[in-house]
Parts: sequence; structure tokens; C-alpha cells
Amino acid sequence: MASFLPTVPIVDRHPCRPVENKHGSGCMKTESGTYAILLRTDENSAVEIGRWGVLHVRPGYYLYVGSAFGPGGVRGRVSRHCRESKSKHWHIDYLREMAIIESVWYSHSQTRLEHRWAKALAKWSKAESLPGFGCSDCNCDSHLFYFRQAPTLAGLAKTLGCCVESWSCEETRQQVKG
Repeated sequence: MASFLPTVPIVDRHPCRPVENKHGSGCMKTESGTYAILLRTDENSAVEIGRWGVLHVRPGYYLYVGSAFGPGGVRGRVSRHCRESKSKHWHIDYLREMAIIESVWYSHSQTRLEHRWAKALAKWSKAESLPGFGCSDCNCDSHLFYFRQAPTLAGLAKTLGCCVESWSCEETRQQVKG
């Protein structure tokens, strides 16, 4: 599946602004951090999500929030999510089979931000949370959010109140090969 980055303004590196790595300027590292995967679906369907149940997928965009504190860090986890063939381990693996990854937004930090991000997204008026998805190991309401229109990197950074960088699956594949 092809992936591309939505049109987002390129800005200078600043602690509280989004940064777009559209042309490989920068590098997703193997350090720990938090990420949000923007997925697009074009048609109605239903998918069985392990023991969680059936997800009724609608055309639009889904934003999944996760963290990576194990070996390989953010780059390792994102690389796994970008692979088309893999065993199903997380809820997102089931949705990933029918959705195209548009972009990956992330932040390297030794602090687990995934739950803060999920709670902030739950309050974002443009987002609709899908209760129980991706949060079986925490007390968040959801780690998956639906949007009719594509959210922007700038909108996400503003909602989260922190620096967020952008990456793509293609850049991840090139970086891992290189």
C-alpha cells in the first residue's frame, strides 16, 4: 500500500511547533517515545478486533495513539505498524489490514505521553473516540479516534500542547534499509 503525507506547512524546529520530515530531513530514532498513526479508510466495512469485538469502519480518518519503550523505540514500533504482513498482536493490527497509513506523528521522550495524548484527543471537538480500543492495559477511554476530515499535524500539536514530528512509512522503510 502506498502512503503519503498530508499537506502540512513546514516550520522551523521549535519546542512547541510541528515539524515535518517530508523529504528525509531528520531521522526517526530508535529512542523511546510516543506516536500517533493517521490511517485512512475509503469504504464502510466491519472487522473483528480479537477479543475486543467488531469495529464498524467508516470512510474517513483514524488516529491511533501508542508508545514505544522497548528495543528499537519509536522507529522499531512504527516499522512494525508499517509492515503489511505481520502477526496480530495489538488492536491496531486488525484495523491496519483495511486502512492506509497516511502519516506517523511522533515525539521522542523518556516520559510516557500516550495516555496524556489519548486524553487530550478525547477532548478535541473534531475527534470521536472509539471506547475501549487499544487501551486494554490502561484506564484511558480509547487510543483510537475517528475524524471525518483529515486532522492536521499543526492541529494535533496544538491539541497536545507539545512538539510533534511527522514521518511516513516510506521514510521508515528507506531508513531501515539504509
